[in-house]
Amino acid sequence: MGKKLQTAGKITLRVLDLGLRAYGPVLELQERLVKERKAGKVPDTLILVEHEPVYTLGRNAKESNVLATREELEHLGISVIRTGRGGDVTYHGPGQLVGYPIIDLGARGEGALDFVHNLEKAIVLALADFDVSGATDRKNRGVWVGDDKIAAIGVRITRQITMHGFALNVSTNLDHYKGIIPCGISDKGVTSLHLLTPGISMEQMKNKVVEKFREVFGYVPVET
Repeated sequence: MGKKLQTAGKITLRVLDLGLRAYGPVLELQERLVKERKAGKVPDTLILVEHEPVYTLGRNAKESNVLATREELEHLGISVIRTGRGGDVTYHGPGQLVGYPIIDLGARGEGALDFVHNLEKAIVLALADFDVSGATDRKNRGVWVGDDKIAAIGVRITRQITMHGFALNVSTNLDHYKGIIPCGISDKGVTSLHLLTPGISMEQMKNKVVEKFREVFGYVPVET
């Protein structure tokens, strides 16, 4: 096993900003980094990405929650991929900030519920700095503004290493949610930051999320 990169009292985080990418190759990257993190070859890592349009289904997702027909999917250029994360069906696309933390929970002494709570907390704090009041719901995970979800959460933990993560709507095309029942919840809606506080750029939101992520999880602001 390689030398452990994380030491007591100095927890570091590497941030990888991938820009706009297809879903499949980023999933492969996550899987590789999970193995490398378990072996101690890389530090805790936060991947930031915007995806090309895709509907992803979690482990227990119902395919019936994808409402769009094959023809509609082809017309919109939206692919459908089943994944190993938790949760039901969701949408990823340009204008949405997706974060994939590859974190060793065992080294931190944290459990799955703590991890999910901290993800939600970091997003709530980031939104608050832009005067948006986000809230959480233990029954329906994610971050909500009223009855509309602004950030979805879906994770997988393998031998105490996390993957998948959160998807925060910044300037997302919400019409693409019409092709699914988001997260399998039919009686609530979705929203995006640009409808609540116009003029916030993706770069501003990335910087704020990273800042709050480091704060909530206790990382020192180093690494490139």
